[in-house]
Amino acid sequence: MKSHNISKSDISEVMDKMTKQWHIELPKAKTLVLHELDDSTSLITGDSIMAIRIGEIYLPFLSEIGLLEKFPKVVVDAGAIKFVCNGANVMRPGIKNFSEFQKDDIICVVEEAHNKFLSIGKALVSSDEMSTITKGEVVKNLHYISDKYWESAKLIKK
Repeated sequence: MKSHNISKSDISEVMDKMTKQWHIELPKAKTLVLHELDDSTSLITGDSIMAIRIGEIYLPFLSEIGLLEKFPKVVVDAGAIKFVCNGANVMRPGIKNFSEFQKDDIICVVEEAHNKFLSIGKALVSSDEMSTITKGEVVKNLHYISDKYWESAKLIKK
């Protein structure tokens, strides 16, 4: 895994892209380090943030609880936990409740009993549409606990 500091001019560009994609104001970052996992995937770490870049899509890392709490979310029942944590997309019947979001927004998947973050995904429908449907995939699972990004981050922190 290659790692290098992101230049100061590129830091603001990366932070701007995250802000636009996430619809969230982010604190200014003085330093960011890019850890290349493969040709199109990287982990980005800094003082106040940890994120994943997959192509042009940026995802907050699952360990960033303070940041994740700012995102829209869907709450899943206990029956969905095992599937979501194995990378399955989220199906409408497993969702207990949800906040407001638009189609294609980055959203968090949370389990209902302890309010723990299970995964980060992309909304396949808006929250308005979700309230009218009863079946089908509604969130594309992009990052979940124990996935390859999670495991790669363990190597970085050492």
